[in-house]
Amino acid sequence: MLRRVIVVAATAALIAAIAANPAQAGPSQASPETTTQYVVLYKEGAAAADAQKAIEAAGGSVLKVNTEVGVATVSTQNPGFADAVRAAGAIEGVAHDRSIGSVPKSARVSDASRAAELSRAIEKEGRGHGPVKRGRNAKAEPLSDLQWDLKQIHAEEAHKYEKGDKGVLVAILDTGVDGSHPDIAPNFNRALSRNFTVDIPVDANGDEVDGPCEDEPDQSCNDPADVDENGHGTHVASSIASPINNLGVTGVAPNVTVVNLRAGQDSGYFFLQATVDALTYAGDIGVDVANMSYYIDPWLFNCTDNPADSPEDRAEQATIIAAAQRALDYAHRKGVTLVAAAGNQAADYTKTYNDSSSPNFASVPGEAPRARTIPASCVSMPAEGQHVISVSSTGISKRKAYYSSFGNDYVDVASPGGDVYDTPGNTRDVSKATLSAYPKALAVANGEIDANGEPTVDYVVKDCKGSTCAYYQYLQGTSMASPRAAGVAALIVSKYGIRDWRGGKTMLPDLVEAVLKGTATKTPCPTPPAYTYTRILPSGQTVTATHTCEGSFFSNGFYGKGIVDALRAVR
Repeated sequence: MLRRVIVVAATAALIAAIAANPAQAGPSQASPETTTQYVVLYKEGAAAADAQKAIEAAGGSVLKVNTEVGVATVSTQNPGFADAVRAAGAIEGVAHDRSIGSVPKSARVSDASRAAELSRAIEKEGRGHGPVKRGRNAKAEPLSDLQWDLKQIHAEEAHKYEKGDKGVLVAILDTGVDGSHPDIAPNFNRALSRNFTVDIPVDANGDEVDGPCEDEPDQSCNDPADVDENGHGTHVASSIASPINNLGVTGVAPNVTVVNLRAGQDSGYFFLQATVDALTYAGDIGVDVANMSYYIDPWLFNCTDNPADSPEDRAEQATIIAAAQRALDYAHRKGVTLVAAAGNQAADYTKTYNDSSSPNFASVPGEAPRARTIPASCVSMPAEGQHVISVSSTGISKRKAYYSSFGNDYVDVASPGGDVYDTPGNTRDVSKATLSAYPKALAVANGEIDANGEPTVDYVVKDCKGSTCAYYQYLQGTSMASPRAAGVAALIVSKYGIRDWRGGKTMLPDLVEAVLKGTATKTPCPTPPAYTYTRILPSGQTVTATHTCEGSFFSNGFYGKGIVDALRAVR
């Protein structure tokens, strides 16, 4: 599926080299007084008991183990833990997870200001100036006139033939899902939903991450599995499965069931252990389609042999690749079709790239992002994992969105995710982003609705059915494109799948992928293939960027096998 096949065979040799020369171990280690968490990957075939003995001998305490993939979360106060455990025969690799600490009083903030720190994964350009028009259509949902994205992939026409099957489970691996949202609740499975994260007050540098732990009733750091204190995951869930209920919007697959498998922090970080646990759980409960609109932190790209990284950092990145791939393999074997966002860096993933965003989370004191030259052999997980369908984003005109990453044989398909500058004058228009559900609690906390419940900003829309009102927000990004492709995949399983052991439906992921790609609308590269984007920012500044599309009419770096088409997929 991907041009760059993930190779981790060199990991063992790399780890051995580091163990033999710990002086080359890279960034500063945590002090003896600091308790640090690691993710430890067992070697394939190693006995769990042997691996746990090695962890304990290195001064670590096992907090939990994912036995399906051989991954353990470990805490330790030993600053030399990583070097010590890497030398053990039962261990393949180790990666920083996060620091553990309480929130200093100086870092405590109000709920409103914490909620205002939206996910870094959200493309904030999706919020801006432009007309917001609402209309009601007796044959569609009240806000359907604003859903240009559904029209682009012929989803409303597809609903005449297939709206989705309640037995089809779609997992939302994201920042959470507001299960009480009126335009999500009818299709939300609270019983199967899980939260695999724990709120992180501050990072190792003392900088605030998720904010204070104050979940009711005991002020804990464990959010319920039916809330979203970020908004990203709720938007994704709505894009896939908002029901046809005469309220607000409709999803691509309005009758399927969504399950919240939270893998992201309130702040928008997504760490390895939560992703691994969510994927294996998805396989165990019979999930049919999983959407992953993120990359695994702290490295945008993971490299096993990049000279720009220390040996320790290379070993950590190799561990992230290997552990994530094991989890992806497990879910795929269990029948989960895996869909992921291609990324918002406007980068060609098949070319050398200059990155200054990683590592983006301080696991040890003093750690900060740095400039790195990224060879094409490096991989962003999970989008570049094996068995994963990578989705680029299109705007209303069907052009590749200006922010969307791309790459020939990297992008599998394209899907509408919005482009607020895809306008005749290249000026910003928020209605050219995509509209989906938004938790009311966040709108209140951010001051986006007034005391009467009316929106005060043009990127938030309200709709009511009787006394029931719900809120929606415009966002753009490959994070928005991916769930629309996942929705088409869910329609495919609904249409062609067979009943499984749990009374739902199932279909081999490779067949789902084949139908998704085979029915996508073939879309050629622009002419000329070096396409220049022009954006006139609200400040009046003009910004240009040129992206080059490589490939053929049948498969290319902007659109992959084409723009997904719900109608063709179910007919």
